[in-house]
Amino acid sequence: MEHGAIIKHDIKKSPRTGSWRYMKPEVDKEKCIGCATCVAFCPDACIEINPVKLAKLATGQDKIKNGKKVVAIDYEFCKGCGVCAQVCPARAIKMAKN
Repeated sequence: MEHGAIIKHDIKKSPRTGSWRYMKPEVDKEKCIGCATCVAFCPDACIEINPVKLAKLATGQDKIKNGKKVVAIDYEFCKGCGVCAQVCPARAIKMAKN
């Protein structure tokens, strides 16, 4: 019987992209449905799901839009491979020149 492996990602050990990336993913927050498909497929583990922040309230807290969540990409580690744009079912991620 085979057992699956769990790969743990340590962001502290990851190499930073630097200035050599040619393409970068851009997220359309209106189209994003928060499904997290791109999170699972990202080879650099640089995508996470965050609540949408609309505005700062007078109390200093962020106003959240009905609990909607969208992807956030850490460009310090993104290599611009385009996998996230390919697997996005809502086509909310487009690749653009850096």
